[in-house]
Amino acid sequence: MKITYDSEADALYISLRKASAADAIDIEEGAVADLDGEGHVIGFEILDSSKRLNKTELSELSIDNLVSEQTATVKLPA
Repeated sequence: MKITYDSEADALYISLRKASAADAIDIEEGAVADLDGEGHVIGFEILDSSKRLNKTELSELSIDNLVSEQTATVKLPA
């Protein structure tokens, strides 16, 4: 999984796995789920991210129970 932010486009992208997008579904205005050729979700795009999420939310990432029972929190520089 990879999370990227494009400040020029003010877009946050959460890639769940590497695959080519064949289709997309609008979840709500400014939020899109990308699908592969078999209809599986491969990523999410959130437009106008800075308006939807504040700086703290954009700079803090929590990872829960992915590898072990422990929780990791990563705080990025503002």
